[in-house]
Amino acid sequence: MQLWDAPTAAGPVHGTALLPGSKSITNRAYILAAQSNSESTLVNALRSRDTDLMLGGLSVLGIESRTETPASTTVHLTGGPLHGGAVDCGLAGTVMRFLPPLAAGARGTVAFDGDPQARTRPLGTVLAALRGLGAQVDGDGLPFTVRGDGAIRGGEVTIDASASSQFVSGLLLSGPSFAEGVTVHHDGKPVPSMPHIEMTVDMLRAAGAEVDTSRANTWSVAPGRLGAREWIVEPDLSNATVFLAAAAVTGGVVTVPHWNPSSTQPGVQFADILAEMGAEVSHHDGALSARGTGGLRGVDWDLRDIGELAPTVAALAALADSPSDLRGIAHLRGHETDRLAALTAEITGLGGRCIETADGLHIEPAELHGGVWRSYADHRMATAGAIIGLAVRGVQVEDIATTAKTMPDFPALWAGLVGGPRMEPAS
Repeated sequence: MQLWDAPTAAGPVHGTALLPGSKSITNRAYILAAQSNSESTLVNALRSRDTDLMLGGLSVLGIESRTETPASTTVHLTGGPLHGGAVDCGLAGTVMRFLPPLAAGARGTVAFDGDPQARTRPLGTVLAALRGLGAQVDGDGLPFTVRGDGAIRGGEVTIDASASSQFVSGLLLSGPSFAEGVTVHHDGKPVPSMPHIEMTVDMLRAAGAEVDTSRANTWSVAPGRLGAREWIVEPDLSNATVFLAAAAVTGGVVTVPHWNPSSTQPGVQFADILAEMGAEVSHHDGALSARGTGGLRGVDWDLRDIGELAPTVAALAALADSPSDLRGIAHLRGHETDRLAALTAEITGLGGRCIETADGLHIEPAELHGGVWRSYADHRMATAGAIIGLAVRGVQVEDIATTAKTMPDFPALWAGLVGGPRMEPAS
């Protein structure tokens, strides 16, 4: 087991966090570009494990892409007919949920598999929906196969998307390629992470698709070829929250350039949470800055729409001087790991007081101590441990390299901002 000594801040942290592009935007743009009739270009595309798995999966299906260098963040991609192959999903929810609807229009058999841990992630909803839309799918979770004859009927389907908004987004993104388009009705508890569906709709429209959202819990995409375009990928604001949290914890100032306050990324809402927890937040010259004020307050916050921020908020709550209730996030039990159980175990393991509730976490102030913080192969668990390590000496994060899922250079970026070791294992 590799352990990484999380740097403890010697004083207030000051700096600028220049971050790579958004995973959510990058992988959506790849799916849309694959349906165009000529070359699309992504500028500031994220190059990480999740996005490279998506690009690799598209390549398996016959989509051509090119870059000036292997690590270039400018990616050119040309749409075209799809064929069979074997797709590695890794642990990427966007790959295992966005690619199968596109693969349903391939000519041939497409086999999907991924990391062992990925086989526990919920997929039955989107695979059953594809069957209802005319696709031939064998299996209800990884590994599974999609067998196509070059086209998929599409039409209307009713699903319960209360476990993941990605079920809706995955069907909508490939809707333009279905013969009848697609209409997705949601029937169930409220859909979590609605900003991600709004992102999907906005990007479909930007690519030239006709999308109807006039009915509650219903989304319709008309059939039609998408046009090629240039996508300018925003910085990943969810990743940015980790660096802004460093300012709040240490009483310093951290600035994130290119912060779009109108973004559909869930991370944009973190500014309000930070302010509620006691930090000073300001926008200037297209950037957002957070200033720590010497303490953190607990919060009572419904994170249903922004569940991916929960590990960062939970880490701050564990360092706060009053209790916190994080609600609306029962769906996090089906993420890269069961994040509610994982956060409860790791905060408690460092001496904290964290109780798992039916739909979230209750966290109370407690004196924390050093120890091993397990990541569970979950990038956001790893960065949560790094945040706590700023204020608690002796925190060692297991498998910090798992942050490469969305942020390949996290240890170096973190060390550059707060000091401390980079990638060398502690033991």
